[in-house]
Amino acid sequence: MSLCMGCMQEIGEQSVCPSCGFDNTEKQHAPFLPYGTVISNRYIIGAGLDTNGESTRYIAFDKQTGDIVVACEFLPIGLFEREEGETELNISPENKESFDKLKNDFTNYYRILSELTELSALTKINSIFEDNNTVYVIEENEDLIPFEEYIERSNGHLEWDVARPLFMPVISALEALHRRGVGHYAIAPKNIFITNSGKIKITGYATENERKRGTALKSQLFSGAAAPEQYEENLDLNETTDIYGLCATLFYALTGHLPKNAVERLKDSRLLMSTNTVKRLPPHVVSALANGLQIEKNSRISDFDQLRSQLSVAHTAKAIQDEISRTASMNLTKSEIKPKTENGMSPTSIVIVSAAITVLVLGLAGVFWLMQNPLAGVFNDLNGNKTETTMSTEWTGPTIPNFLGMTYDDVVKADEENNDVIVYRTYSDEYSDQYHEGVVMKQFPEAGAKVEQDDDIVISITISKGSQMRALPKVANEKLDEAAADIADKGLLATVEYQYSDTVASGRVIGYKNNVEGDTIEYGSNVTIIVSLGKQQATTSAVRQ
Repeated sequence: MSLCMGCMQEIGEQSVCPSCGFDNTEKQHAPFLPYGTVISNRYIIGAGLDTNGESTRYIAFDKQTGDIVVACEFLPIGLFEREEGETELNISPENKESFDKLKNDFTNYYRILSELTELSALTKINSIFEDNNTVYVIEENEDLIPFEEYIERSNGHLEWDVARPLFMPVISALEALHRRGVGHYAIAPKNIFITNSGKIKITGYATENERKRGTALKSQLFSGAAAPEQYEENLDLNETTDIYGLCATLFYALTGHLPKNAVERLKDSRLLMSTNTVKRLPPHVVSALANGLQIEKNSRISDFDQLRSQLSVAHTAKAIQDEISRTASMNLTKSEIKPKTENGMSPTSIVIVSAAITVLVLGLAGVFWLMQNPLAGVFNDLNGNKTETTMSTEWTGPTIPNFLGMTYDDVVKADEENNDVIVYRTYSDEYSDQYHEGVVMKQFPEAGAKVEQDDDIVISITISKGSQMRALPKVANEKLDEAAADIADKGLLATVEYQYSDTVASGRVIGYKNNVEGDTIEYGSNVTIIVSLGKQQATTSAVRQ
């Protein structure tokens, strides 16, 4: 059985996968595992999916079950060596103590995660084991939709009635993690996915060592979703840190954009939200977001139960309102009608009026709060329209390098020359009408993004497969090997049929079967070319006299 290292589907003798377009003639460079490495005598390692300063995740194949899984390898950048083509990690004596401590933290973290099987938002962990002088975690693999793509498909934002049932399981999952003494600390749109059944799934797991400055690991923080304390060296992270990340991600879901970077918000804490967005969101949701995104930890919502309550106020208020309406609409008996107060109002009327006054007071308080809170960073333009404020200070520090348009080999060379940059290639190459095949078409973070002081840069890149539809090249009168090469250059596969020809020399291509030069067909498709056998020789028989 021959497997594609990009998607783990069977490909037979083909080098370019017809399913995902992955080129299986390429190599996976150190420090990552070579393609086809078998760990625990069971799991075949394929292409890397993502990486951070603590670990790397690969697509993998379980020989025992036949399932496609995800293998997460403990791979703390800077604390080991692995030569090209090797599988075992080499740890120097001076790094061994740090390596072992971090490895134990990593193992304990995933053991806790593996025990929380009842929580749908968490990834299912199948096994944890040691091999190659490190630790591996086998995760369940699912077909998932990136959250950012999901938001884009939803007109750029979600309505609260849609977002609420999506995010409530995330609150429960994070709450359960913190009860066990660990957190996620990287809740961000990049680490949220949607399952085929429409549920949220969290990814991006790592220990606290990876999610803050000042540890032995190169930290990976997500701009706009990471809390201020994560940018400070050796500050403690706790439940409020994950509340910040969750509220930032919910803010993104409801508005279509993340809050400003936490470091910037230390100078200007306003949360930019358009007037139209404020109008369509329930006031208690706006209030909860502002409370969960407070810069100061002590001012932030302190636990997930409190966050859940603040996000659910409307449901409690509606229940009270329904009860008042139900009571007011009941048929009253004569004895119930008689009691009056001195001002002529019945007890029921007093209740209704009191409730109305309460709602009015709360509404006025909400308006006053909106005028005073950080979301009031919305001003009138010259035409009287509401517009969002923007930062006017221009960044003059280091920025993310630009890999767009570069070949993968050139990116690898640039990565080797810059120790502060870690580049990994996503295994799912994508079609692009803008970028030529084989060059970088996407990167995250984007080129030009700010690099805060002492940031260790982890950049993911996506390679273009070129246009999805390819024009058939001219092959008439070419030699077979030349024609096959021209077709392969277009990302297409060729099969051959032979026939006699009076006009085309033997061994030369007559043309396409069922197609003509210039036809456009989908990348990875198979075409048939007809090769000449030359002129057919006439057969004669002798007639005996």
